[in-house]
Parts: sequence; C-alpha cells; structure tokens
Amino acid sequence: MRYLVIVTILWAFSFSLIGQYLAGQVDSDFAVLVRVLIACAVFVPFTLWRGLPSRLLAGFWLAGALQFGVTYLCLYRSFSVLTVPEVLLFTVLTPIYVTLFDDALARRFNPWALVAAAVAVVGGIIIRFKKIEGDYLLGFLLLQLANATFAAGQVLCRRLLLRYPTGQPLYRFFGHFFLGALLLALPSFLLFGDAGRLPQTAVQWGVLAWMGLFATALGMFWWVKGSTEVDAGALAVMNELHVPAGLLVNVLIWNRNADLRSLALGATVILASLWINRLGRQRTC
Repeated sequence: MRYLVIVTILWAFSFSLIGQYLAGQVDSDFAVLVRVLIACAVFVPFTLWRGLPSRLLAGFWLAGALQFGVTYLCLYRSFSVLTVPEVLLFTVLTPIYVTLFDDALARRFNPWALVAAAVAVVGGIIIRFKKIEGDYLLGFLLLQLANATFAAGQVLCRRLLLRYPTGQPLYRFFGHFFLGALLLALPSFLLFGDAGRLPQTAVQWGVLAWMGLFATALGMFWWVKGSTEVDAGALAVMNELHVPAGLLVNVLIWNRNADLRSLALGATVILASLWINRLGRQRTC
C-alpha cells in the first residue's frame, strides 16, 4: 500500500503541473512521447532480454501499450469535446473497470470489491460533480476507453507478476512496459503531433523532465509494484484517491477555488470504501 500512496501523491502534483504549465501550450502527443522516452532511458539499460517467460514480457508490452498508449491518446483527445470538469467527472469510473477486469481474469465475482469500487466512484463524483451541458457523448466514450485501458493495463501487470515469479527484481524487466508504450506514443506524435507547439521555456522542459522521471518512470514502477501487495478491491479504490489529493494540491499551492465541503465529504466516502473492501476481504477469508 505504501507504494500506491506515494504514487498518488506524485500524480496529485502532476495534474496541477500539467494544467498550469503544459495544457494548451505544449503539444499533448509530444508531452506523452517525452515522458515515455525518459522512462525508457531510466529502465531500458537494466532490461533483461532473455531468461524470462515470454508471456510475461509480451504481457508487459501489451500493458504498456494499453496503459500509456491508448489511455493517453484518448484522454488528451477528449479535451477537444469536453470541459475539464466533465473530463474529471468521467474518469471516476476507473475503479469499476479495475474490479471487473480482475474478476473476469480470475473467473470469479467478488461483490465486496465491486461495492467498494462503486462507493469510491460516488466519492469521486461528490468531489468533482458539475452540471454537464452540450454534446459530450464522444468525449464520454473516449474517456471510458481511456479508463478501461488504464484499468486493464494495471490489472494485467499485477496478475502477470503474481503468475510468473521470476526471481528477478522488477526493474530488470520493467523497461518492456515502456517499450510497449513507445510503440504507440511515437507513431502518434509523428502522425498527429504539432511541431509548432513544442516547449518554449525552461519551466516547460523542467515540468516534462519531472513528469517523465517521477510521475512516469518511478510512478508507474511503484504503482505496478504496489499493486502486487494489495487485492483488486484496494487497488480499485486507490485509483480514486487522486481526485481529493489533486484538488488539495491545487488549493494549497495554486489557490484554485474548490468546494472544501465537497472535498472533505468525497474524501471521507473514498476512505470508507477502503474499510468496506477490508471488511469484505475478512468475511471471504
């Protein structure tokens, strides 16, 4: 759990940094590509190419393509048809996808985990609910694809690590995850990127470097590592904690307007979902 909490804090800062320094200023495809390239530079030098289960490596390439490729391509494009509050509202469904994918792969149904994920979603909606107006169906569908692929990627990594213990530390083959992401991030920038919207200031380059090293390389590494230390229900709930954490960072550092009562209530509901998940785990043991 400690790894998931650390990454939640890292990603909470990331949302604010993207909104403050990158969104609308730096080409989104280029930003994603830089993050993936930095992560590759961190892990590929340590990467083992032989002596590991082929299904494990193929699964990590697939998870990287899903969790960083498809997810971010859909997420950034959703901003063209949705407002920021709508985007944030529609991302709170990720815990449901985590629970459903894990149950499907395990060929079982855990109602407690699903209830905990649903309660976490309610908490996220309490925090981020805004009136939805206009034509948002396309954006909603894009974000559901993004939510589903992000959930599928982390569930796939978790189950692969539990099914194929290698005796090798995770960092010796985690480079395969980012190489899978690169398969989509590079063609996306070459096909759709805008070379006229590259970073123009040292601050923008610095934010990209921070995002690539901490939010992407170390963040994804610790998130996958932490996912093996909790059950699927707790993992689903942890996917929701970035909402109150991100808002808190926004309020404390950038003094953005926020409904503190909604923030407190939503955060309480999300924390309650952790208790529900633990109660369910105790009753099924």
